[in-house]
Amino acid sequence: MAERPVQGAAPPHAEPAAANGAVPPAGYPAYFSFPWRPERPKVVIKADLLPAVSVLSTVSLLGLAVGWLWSMLAPAQRMIIGQDGKPVVLAAVTGTQAESFHRFDDLVVFTLLGLGAGLFTGLAVWFLRERRGPVIMIAAVLGSTLGGWLAVQVGVAWAEGRYPVSGDVKVLDVILKAPQLESGWILLAWPLTTALAYGVMAAWNSMDDLGRRLG
Repeated sequence: MAERPVQGAAPPHAEPAAANGAVPPAGYPAYFSFPWRPERPKVVIKADLLPAVSVLSTVSLLGLAVGWLWSMLAPAQRMIIGQDGKPVVLAAVTGTQAESFHRFDDLVVFTLLGLGAGLFTGLAVWFLRERRGPVIMIAAVLGSTLGGWLAVQVGVAWAEGRYPVSGDVKVLDVILKAPQLESGWILLAWPLTTALAYGVMAAWNSMDDLGRRLG
């Protein structure tokens, strides 16, 4: 007499379900009886220190390019030689404020260059896939801060070289005063934009290791 299958019994070749509904990965035995969770990646610090130094120095050197661009784009301010031989703002003589606006224009030009440099820095460093993480991000932000300071120093110096004042000026002569940067807050544009761009890319990636293992 043929044996009848027992109702409710599992099929002979069916794999038992893992505890808590976990599904064993491919290649694991069927008697996998505990919930499997992938190992969470840890923050890599030691291996990223040397690349971080390279990123910091490379980004800071971009300040030379930013400073040169600012010295070429920032407008100079026209001034007139007064009775005491010292330059006076032309607006004080003509009654217009157009020339005095260039002080603000110089700050705006530098800020826009800093925003562009920060966006470029954040995206460029993000594409270093095998080094993604907080260490490289901090290095990029520090390099942006140093690059902004370097851009101010060399930019002002190069601008003064473009608009030299001769020593034989006379009263009522009109001269061009080199662009100046009269606020230190402009140094925040570059590093803040770098951090924002890198942070947005990391949030958009949404992977635990930011995809560095795929490199």
